Amino acid sequence: MDTFKAHLDKFITVNDEEYASILSFFQVQEVKKKQSLMLDGDVCKNLYFVVKGCLRKFFTNAKGVEQTTEFAIENWWITDTFAYERQIKSEFCIQAVEKSSILVIDLQTQELLLKKHPVMERYFRMVYQRAYAASERRIRYLYEMSREELYVHFSTQYPWFIQRIPQYLIASFLGFTPEYLSEIRAKLRS
Repeated sequence: MDTFKAHLDKFITVNDEEYASILSFFQVQEVKKKQSLMLDGDVCKNLYFVVKGCLRKFFTNAKGVEQTTEFAIENWWITDTFAYERQIKSEFCIQAVEKSSILVIDLQTQELLLKKHPVMERYFRMVYQRAYAASERRIRYLYEMSREELYVHFSTQYPWFIQRIPQYLIASFLGFTPEYLSEIRAKLRS
């Protein structure tokens, strides 16, 4: 759990005693590859922090095709924020892409954490601001860039994803079919 402490240290200052208390609000969970943490229609009860591994959030579109909207690797958070904040049914699924070790907290426990450690309010605000900014950029890229430019940008900005995550999931995230992604990659190699 030193990974989580190092991550917190980038945003806030807590001593070892405070950190031990903060950590006590979380459940540690080991997740198998392809294990589902939340299914479409489940009430979104939890917020997940990836200590090791990779998770993804996706929905199944009207054609029955899975559309990945978000990945979370080490030191990233993932949930259906809208459904989590309201404690309502989600229209997304969250699944492990790799065998993963995660920290899990539910909304009621998170509220208790924030009351006991107000500095965590600042931490979560900063995390949400960064996530929101990243989301804004992604929307702009989807509007502005050609599909090929989108892939090149993604593979340049996030080369570790290209090496770790199966190509069909990268295609899903970028809004391509796996075949189209193969065509783009072949074109770029030649």
